[in-house]
Amino acid sequence: MEIFLVATPGLEDPLADEARACGFDAQVQPGGVTFTGGWPDVWRANLEIRGATRVLARIGAFRAMHPAQLDKRARRFPWADWLRPDVPIRIEATSRKSRIYHAGAIIQRFQAAISETLGAPIAEDAQVTLKIRIEDDLCTISLDSSGESLHKRGHKQAVGKAPMRETMAAMFLRQCGFDGDEPVLDPMCGSGTFPIEAAEIAAGLKPGRMRHFAFEQFAHFDDAAWQAMRAAPAIPPAPASLRFFGRDRDAGAIRMSQENAIRAGLADWTRFEPGSISDLTRPEGPPGLVIINPPYGARIGNKGPLFGLHAAMGEVLRNQFGGWRVGIVTSDGQLARATGLPFREPGPYIAHGGLKIRLYLTGPL
Repeated sequence: MEIFLVATPGLEDPLADEARACGFDAQVQPGGVTFTGGWPDVWRANLEIRGATRVLARIGAFRAMHPAQLDKRARRFPWADWLRPDVPIRIEATSRKSRIYHAGAIIQRFQAAISETLGAPIAEDAQVTLKIRIEDDLCTISLDSSGESLHKRGHKQAVGKAPMRETMAAMFLRQCGFDGDEPVLDPMCGSGTFPIEAAEIAAGLKPGRMRHFAFEQFAHFDDAAWQAMRAAPAIPPAPASLRFFGRDRDAGAIRMSQENAIRAGLADWTRFEPGSISDLTRPEGPPGLVIINPPYGARIGNKGPLFGLHAAMGEVLRNQFGGWRVGIVTSDGQLARATGLPFREPGPYIAHGGLKIRLYLTGPL
């Protein structure tokens, strides 16, 4: 079947690169990445891929020109091959360029078909979601195999005001060329997303190792095969020289980061310390990557004082971090340029919380 990895808009290309590195024959499509495979590939994509927000299994398609045809074909679909009669289902629908255009009517017809032919209950809070898309009169049926968004790794209970999602952090690290073999420092670490994600990559940990997925409730799910796939060796010992650092001037953020790292099993791989940008010093050891998601005007209101903050940040980085690369994620190119750092051409626009953000990256300073 076709498997669709949903991407954060703007991050389709690095997601495709990651999927190919995992051994999937991935192709970029609008909104994500596709490849073909079976259920073990669906499980592995959920377990191992860091950049996807969810994994959809496309289980069928048919043409429907009018509601009666949709009714008839929905009732003939072999729901029992995919769904269990004892597991509640939630149904979502979209329609584009089609004669059947009312999403509510589409949902009602599929609810009736599934209730009457399979007997499964319909519930708005169900963990299993069936997604119906009708485009140019072609009805495509997909199962959301993930359940909760894949950025919810299972270790982050504490978050700051404007958290960077783990899926986005992983793709920004990939765009920065990070592969686990160099230090990473985030001097405005918030809840610790960048250092923890970098440490997980370096330790070879699977991002989905601590959570459950919707596919565990599908028909014919093979729990023994899944448990064998998800079985993981113990977290390896941390390297002799610590490589993943987070700082923040907010002591509460440092406490959150430490707690999240402990839950991820990476307390020994990471160090979080309170401190301002003006006090920032280079860690001992080889050069690596400084990556920052600093405050930008839309997030905190008046951005006038932020120009001074960015200028000071750029001065500290130029003076203290020779040989390191710097990546800054921001919605405001003027703030990035206020650092005075020699950024390359910025990356694509990424949708994030109603804003459009970009990655600005330097070569070695």
